[in-house]
Amino acid sequence: MSSATNFAQPALTFIPPRYSGLVRRAMQPLMPAWTAWQTDLVEVEAHNVETLAKFYHEFDAGKTRVMLAFRHPNATDPYVLSHLLWRSLPQTARQIGLPLKKTHAHFLYDRGIPLWAGSYLGWVFSKLGGVPIQRGKLDLLALKTARRLMLEGRFPRAAAPEGGINGHNEFVSPLEPGIAQLAFWCVEDLQAQQRHESVVILPIGLQYRYVEEPWKPLEALINQLERDSGLGRPTDLDLYGRLYRLAEHLLTQMEGYYSEFYGVKFEAEASEEDTSAEPNDQLATRLKALMNEALQVAESYFGLRPKGTMIDRCRKLEQAGWDRIFREDTERLSAVDLGLANRVAEEANLRMWHMRLVESFVAVTGHYVKEHPSADRFAETALLLRDMIDKIKGEPVSQLQLGPQRAIATIGEPIVVSERYADYQKKRRRAISDLTKDLQASMESLILS
Repeated sequence: MSSATNFAQPALTFIPPRYSGLVRRAMQPLMPAWTAWQTDLVEVEAHNVETLAKFYHEFDAGKTRVMLAFRHPNATDPYVLSHLLWRSLPQTARQIGLPLKKTHAHFLYDRGIPLWAGSYLGWVFSKLGGVPIQRGKLDLLALKTARRLMLEGRFPRAAAPEGGINGHNEFVSPLEPGIAQLAFWCVEDLQAQQRHESVVILPIGLQYRYVEEPWKPLEALINQLERDSGLGRPTDLDLYGRLYRLAEHLLTQMEGYYSEFYGVKFEAEASEEDTSAEPNDQLATRLKALMNEALQVAESYFGLRPKGTMIDRCRKLEQAGWDRIFREDTERLSAVDLGLANRVAEEANLRMWHMRLVESFVAVTGHYVKEHPSADRFAETALLLRDMIDKIKGEPVSQLQLGPQRAIATIGEPIVVSERYADYQKKRRRAISDLTKDLQASMESLILS
């Protein structure tokens, strides 16, 4: 996050969606050039777009309300979605003879994006119909706006049920229940208005493949990471051995850091069962313990209990930091009070660093590369280690990949939420949980190996 967050600032305001067709039409022809400049994408391959066109056609006809639930493996995903909706969708609709009035979507985005990627994005997202949400609290205004747009918006809605980027093309993080809740709310609101549209969730799988397997750039990256972490280049290890050695060394360095400077005690695996465990299992266990302790260091400072999943804890820590940086009272503070508020903001930002470190690794299993040692999986894991080292060095985290990539967007089979409404009326939590599980299974089925 920007060093600007080292200072106390006025409270974060809600950026209301103010869709502008003029802005969208201006952006559409510019997106290919902007994508080429900002990303390594050279091609977008779309599958089963006919299903997407069918449901957009039904949306236009007032027969359905549509939620697009897309995977979120990469920061490049918005570029792929813009291509899918603004180019592939209208082209396919014309080919199959389905006239479409709309080929756009309202969308949810993290309120923090304009803080680290540029404040201008708040204006752009607003003009494209985006709704910002603060992920670490019950953001009632954002939820109310998203619920209203799901019912009345001129476009379908799009959101990433994983809640954030997980850095893995072939692994879906546990989904958050917000998509299911919004869909059921829409059914409820439609019935209250005696409207007869059905509510449908369309899963969208997103993946990336290198045009050419990037073994040489990958080896060069590992060389650099070994130098950065103080490791000499080995002569007796293959690339997987070097990647494992690097991960283990970084893990040991971080364990030492938290032990020496924060008094953390990492319990050694003393039992025979633990010591005989497969090395990747041991590494995964150590990583989980390290992430837990890193979060506890930050939670202790903010006075938070370590409750919920790793992602839940990250969200709460982010919000706790924001509450100390973005304040309601900055205009009323004296010069001395403002100076003290700046110190509080600076330390909050520093404590959030521990959470940022953990965020990148919540989807890491320890077996991802070994179970299928493809160039893509090697690259994903090495890039996560690069991100970690960049954060430790205090350098901006690069979004660049290891070479030109093609994106693959796959439209899944629709999940008709309206048919589940009777279950929702009986037991809401169970219905939301069941819908979320089915959506998870659907999104996992869209992964192309």
